[in-house]
Amino acid sequence: MARGRWVQPMTTSRNIRRRKEKLAKKELKKKMNMFGRLPDECSSCLDPFDKTDKEMVMSWSVVVREKEKIVRLYCPDCWGAAQQVVKEFADGQEDAEGNV
Repeated sequence: MARGRWVQPMTTSRNIRRRKEKLAKKELKKKMNMFGRLPDECSSCLDPFDKTDKEMVMSWSVVVREKEKIVRLYCPDCWGAAQQVVKEFADGQEDAEGNV
């Protein structure tokens, strides 16, 4: 009977570990599938993107919408312009809320 108490926790922890590994593999597979959807150009200005150029890979921005299975790619210029528009919009919203 004492033996059964020791076997059960080990089996449970092993099952938990296996379940986590299985979920991690599924998640990795899903992300790799989304990587295959990466465009070959900027989604805004259509500048070409070279997946083998390390500098490009590190400086360009990727936006992933998993539910819609959409992957968008933006060059640094377009990404900076978009960030500026978002910042200006947010600042405008704060001003409008403060004046009401």
